[in-house]
Amino acid sequence: MSLPQRLTLAIGLATALASSAARADEAKFFYEIQPAFENCGDDSLARARKDGITLGVSQIPPEEIIDEKTKEISGLDWDVINGVNAWLGIKTLKTVILPWEAQVPSLLSKRTDIMPIHVNPERTKVLSFTGPAYWYGPVIVVTKGNPLGIKSYDDLKGKTVGSISGSAADSYLQKIKVTSTPFKTEIDEMQSLNQGRLQAVLEDDLVYIEFNKATPNNNLEPLWSIPAPADIINGGGYGMARFAMRKEDCTLRSAYTQALAEMRANGHVSYILKKYGLSDRNLVLYKLNP
Repeated sequence: MSLPQRLTLAIGLATALASSAARADEAKFFYEIQPAFENCGDDSLARARKDGITLGVSQIPPEEIIDEKTKEISGLDWDVINGVNAWLGIKTLKTVILPWEAQVPSLLSKRTDIMPIHVNPERTKVLSFTGPAYWYGPVIVVTKGNPLGIKSYDDLKGKTVGSISGSAADSYLQKIKVTSTPFKTEIDEMQSLNQGRLQAVLEDDLVYIEFNKATPNNNLEPLWSIPAPADIINGGGYGMARFAMRKEDCTLRSAYTQALAEMRANGHVSYILKKYGLSDRNLVLYKLNP
């Protein structure tokens, strides 16, 4: 073997070793402190450590992704919850697959123990919420070229608009007197718009991003230039993404809150966001008008 060939082989081997080492290190995160909730009042954290917890899962890519064949769960929220559980010493995470509108009733009836959801005033009457995990906002999606010339949320009045039943977008449309067409899944909603059965959709920005990635030749256009109204963010259901629990499960909620703070601080949440096509921009609340 000639000297140039040996040099090329050595460089290739070094590169491969460096890449392998980087892969081995990329998902390791240092925590400055360990959980300490033993002296709190109720036993919800102790029960979770002993028996595990049950997550209500709805098909909402990329937050929650259900493989239709295997029923295996993945997604942004799945990764965050597993990171929290690892820090807290909760070894078992069970799942129940539900339509979105069944999530809150299932949590209150103790069929499930936790669900990913935004805060709004109505929800705080029956649920308690962890500290923030990350943020995403709403976007109006239309067919390419914006044939109806939609320039504001008010322009949705009188249009055939899709939204997910029971979602923050659905509640906001009702608030501004827009009659919407309800859907159970985001895929059906976005495909209905793509096929011309709707004139617009009000949806989470990351749902559109995921659909656009999975369906690259679609006929849809997000109206990024329209800013998210203040009242859809402040109390309107698009605050920070959090996890909801029953009000009485105080120690579990407090433990989750601290775990999320530690994961945001040490880069773990940032790592998960980037894995699903988001960025550090989604660590804080912002108005969605780039």
